[in-house]
Amino acid sequence: MTTSWVPVPPESHFSITNLPFGVVSRGEAPPRPAVRIGDHVLPLSAVGSVADPALFDAVTLNPFLAAGPAVWSAVRTRLTELLTDEAHRPWVEPLLVPVTAVAPRLPFEVADYVDFYAFEQHASNVGKLFRPNSAPLLPNWKHLPVGYHGRAGTVVVGGTDIVRPSGQRKPPDADAPTYGPSVRLDIEAEVGFVVGVPTELGERVSTHDFAGHVFGAVLVNDWSARDIQAWEYVPLGPFLGKSFATSVSPWVVPLEALQAARVTGPEQDPPVLDYLREKEPWGLDIDLEVRWNGHLVASPPFRSMYWSVAQQLAQLTVNGASLRTGDLFASGTVSGPRKEQRGSFLELSWGGAEPVTLPDGTTRTFLEDGDTVAISATAPGADGTRIGFGEVIGRILPARP
Repeated sequence: MTTSWVPVPPESHFSITNLPFGVVSRGEAPPRPAVRIGDHVLPLSAVGSVADPALFDAVTLNPFLAAGPAVWSAVRTRLTELLTDEAHRPWVEPLLVPVTAVAPRLPFEVADYVDFYAFEQHASNVGKLFRPNSAPLLPNWKHLPVGYHGRAGTVVVGGTDIVRPSGQRKPPDADAPTYGPSVRLDIEAEVGFVVGVPTELGERVSTHDFAGHVFGAVLVNDWSARDIQAWEYVPLGPFLGKSFATSVSPWVVPLEALQAARVTGPEQDPPVLDYLREKEPWGLDIDLEVRWNGHLVASPPFRSMYWSVAQQLAQLTVNGASLRTGDLFASGTVSGPRKEQRGSFLELSWGGAEPVTLPDGTTRTFLEDGDTVAISATAPGADGTRIGFGEVIGRILPARP
């Protein structure tokens, strides 16, 4: 097993087999791209001649993301060499900075944001709650990855406080809508994927070209105001109930680090159309955990995803929609068949009918002001290791007047 000369705690999910990329700042210095190893970060400027120095003289990862797979791989190989070969230690070690001494920034400038609906259990649960007198899944769901376009400008790095949104809402028994702060504020535990290599308008990306365009993955919390969403979503889908904020984790885990996590997804029945067929599986064995005010309330399994990430990208571009560097597309809520695997509080509390009890004895159905939610995840890494995504955290602030 390859090991690093950097002291990495045994319980760390940031070993040499991970090496996620992010952007950090320290003091008054401008933010710069960095890689994480254990409890330290290393400026990416340390990679030297294997990449254009201008790629890392930026406040986001976007120039590096646009450089493509050959550069991504060369930089990862060089970082592995620098952090495992003792010969490099004398000049690399002084460049390491404790992760506690830096502030994480949004790692990439988000170009466009698309959120999918790729988990059958979540889609079925929401269908039962929102359309109790109809079939849980709409007729199109098993024929294509359903999604919606979000708002790129409100994607924020984890740790950013979330202001409770206001809007119109109309309970089923009310005669008319009212306006005010959301009273059914929710989370959605998701995994998102970051596009590096763009395409031209009119070009399509096939399922087997997925890794040629996507750099890596982040955790996503798609904050959702369920009362606003329920009133507005017919007939065009989510809008203001989703667009107020979406949080992403600070570290982008490269696809190269996730190779050991690849699995075959569930059988798709009916068979998919040709453009959605995969030559190789792009399911991922990722285990998520959701903590509400520090208490573990759910452990959603990403491996149960019905529509793979490669199929999602193929669907996103099949009409010729172009990709841009920094595009983010997310999986939709990760939910499994058991109650403790549900990745939203809408499902956990079954629409508010089954309150969740926290360790202090308080109960919750949806988020209250002051609540904090932390989503974390791990996956199998190379050499039998376990790699992690860190956390995406958010605290709820009261609505503004």
